[in-house]
Amino acid sequence: MLLKKKYLLYGLAACLLGLWLCGFFFFAYGINHYKPDNTHTDAIVVLTGGRNRIAEAISLLNGGLADKLFISGVAKAANITEIENKAGVRLLLPEKVELGYKAQNTVGNASEVKEWIEKNQIKSVRLVTSNYHLPRSMAELSAYHLSLKVIPHPVYSEKISQKWWCNWGTLKFIFAEYNKYVYVCLRNLIKTGRK
Repeated sequence: MLLKKKYLLYGLAACLLGLWLCGFFFFAYGINHYKPDNTHTDAIVVLTGGRNRIAEAISLLNGGLADKLFISGVAKAANITEIENKAGVRLLLPEKVELGYKAQNTVGNASEVKEWIEKNQIKSVRLVTSNYHLPRSMAELSAYHLSLKVIPHPVYSEKISQKWWCNWGTLKFIFAEYNKYVYVCLRNLIKTGRK
């Protein structure tokens, strides 16, 4: 009887490990294969923290892909001019940009974005962040169950190799990000189950 339980536990552990590994491969493939979508949205939301995110968001706003831009997680003393200088891009209509100073991490980004979306009655957003960060950012945002259309817009970093299986640093980085994503999904599932 004890032997049967032992094998059952081994089998369960092997299944969970297999699911986790399959999920990782889907995650690693997905973050490098987003399909371009140039649909106009009410707003562009960019999460600070990665290279070229803000420059990309400003270029999208300048290109007329949305009516507003919200930058979440801005340093306390920063202003629009400093942000333009650091990003190396000029805003054509700076009055269309709002800065969020509260967020210090992805959870804070989602909370700050939620407040801004509700305040401005936004129905659709283009979410700009690093490609590896998009799944977790979208999962954090989905925890609020907003009736919101979200178009993911990845920013690819030259520091993160698309051939992740050939680069030990990238592999470790993606593994860590995947585990954070799994944690957020499980947390959201548990929260939904308690309601």
